[in-house]
Amino acid sequence: MTDDLPPGGGATGEPAGVPRAAPAPDAPVPTVGRGGRRRDQAVALGWLVVAWMLLWGDVSWGNLVAGLVIGVAVLLFFPLPPVTFGGRVRPRALLVFAATFVAELVSASVHVAAVALRFGYRPRGAIIAVPLRVRTDLNLALTAEVISLVPGTLILDVDRAAGVLYVHVLDVRGPDDLAESRQRVLAVERRIVRAIGSPDEVRRLDLEPAERRNHP
Repeated sequence: MTDDLPPGGGATGEPAGVPRAAPAPDAPVPTVGRGGRRRDQAVALGWLVVAWMLLWGDVSWGNLVAGLVIGVAVLLFFPLPPVTFGGRVRPRALLVFAATFVAELVSASVHVAAVALRFGYRPRGAIIAVPLRVRTDLNLALTAEVISLVPGTLILDVDRAAGVLYVHVLDVRGPDDLAESRQRVLAVERRIVRAIGSPDEVRRLDLEPAERRNHP
């Protein structure tokens, strides 16, 4: 396995060379009203149902009802902290995200199948650290979920404070493949943010690394 983490990490075992997030200034926690709380729970329930159906790999009324029951139970017995969705749903960008995800899913499945069927070939793997440009919990979770659903890539760890995903990639032949894998992760993040991110998060996609550190 090829470890792409930069050498010379500190005592904490974290790799050097990964931009660290500047600590966010103390700010009052926004109050979430009852209507906003119910909306957030409805959105969370919808995502839980989608994740449930993806895990089963079958879109049916039975799975839909089971997903609703499981989702309600999760939200009832394991309540999430109040997090307000401040993004904006853009139907066109959401359609582009969905179409691109399906295309990458098919392409990656064919590639992994070809690697598995190649007699005598031993693919090399690598672990890469990918700092995201938008460090919100929602963006981290969605980007990590989408990356893990694509065959050949798997999220191993998430540094929530720094907004870094540690991704295992399959069939790495050289530095160009590592750079391409990083760009693929960042492209997924860009499509997600453009589909449901806030205007400020969309602008943050084009900031330089130094500027991003000044915009926690």
